[in-house]
Amino acid sequence: MSIDDYLAGLAGPLREIGEKLTPVIAAAVPRATGAVWHGHPVWSLGDRPGQRPVCFFKAHGSYVTFGLWRGQEITDPSGRLVPAARAMAVVKLRAVADIDPALFTDWMCAAAELEEA
Repeated sequence: MSIDDYLAGLAGPLREIGEKLTPVIAAAVPRATGAVWHGHPVWSLGDRPGQRPVCFFKAHGSYVTFGLWRGQEITDPSGRLVPAARAMAVVKLRAVADIDPALFTDWMCAAAELEEA
């Protein structure tokens, strides 16, 4: 399954969020490769999906979770990132307006730097 296939399978509002988020991710971490891994889109810096992962998103019933694998290690002046499993941090997106491209880019660049260190 490709990321486009994943998006095509989502309900309208969730698909709109994913379609807005995907190019923001691609622009923020162009050296990362996106692939569906464990059932949802993941962008990684390694040679295969999930190797040195940076970020992901996953659709749920009424929102999309956007997450950073090492999100708890980055500075988030907005306070929007919520700690999750292991070192991850996430934000729930309920509408396209919840995506702040500049803020998300800062987060992803910081997360990618951690993976490259």
